[in-house]
Amino acid sequence: MAIPRRFDRRPPERDDTRINDRIRVREVRLIGDDGNQIGVVPIDKALEYARERDLDLVEVSAESKPPVCRVLDYSKYKYEQEQKAKAARKHQKQVNVREIKLRPKIADNDYETKKNHVRRFLNGDDRVKVTIMFRGREQSHPERGTNLLMRLAEDVDDLAVIEQRPIQDGRNMTMLLGPSHKKVQDAPAPEASAGAAAPPPADAPAQPSGNGAEQPEAESPEPAASGDAASK
Repeated sequence: MAIPRRFDRRPPERDDTRINDRIRVREVRLIGDDGNQIGVVPIDKALEYARERDLDLVEVSAESKPPVCRVLDYSKYKYEQEQKAKAARKHQKQVNVREIKLRPKIADNDYETKKNHVRRFLNGDDRVKVTIMFRGREQSHPERGTNLLMRLAEDVDDLAVIEQRPIQDGRNMTMLLGPSHKKVQDAPAPEASAGAAAPPPADAPAQPSGNGAEQPEAESPEPAASGDAASK
């Protein structure tokens, strides 16, 4: 039996911008295609001005009296606006909140697995909500949940900061961890390490060895002294 197709009954998005014949006023304040104001003109002359240039008459300020209209290529203008909005959304950083659930009496192997998941989320710049689930008599020992959460926070201290300390919420205890860039900030500068171990250039002049062999070249004042004696 074929499954009936579900139709989307939502109305399509409609562009409410009034252009060309949709502008129903007697006169408008017209801005030409070069950006200069032409002045208040009848709507017929404004439309004729736009048609002569193979452009559109677009209402840019409906609240003004008379409304302000501009002559431009509306398809190109709309495309540019969509690209700007798309670029703005691209630069907005989306932060996700992941959740990890633990038990107060979790085994060591399970704890290591959960900790690795937390580290992976933090490396992906996600925030992590860690939840301790209590059952039965475990609720009478909330300190076990607090100790477990603080242990996890210390184990991932190189990647995370505590944004919300452990709080009790009914049968659960939660803590919120956020990504930290401390590891990047604490890294040594490459220039300093390279400069300490950099060897001297191959064509650098040899340094004096201290055995007296290079001393005649270092006595530069002698030629000047001999020149003065010759002049005398």
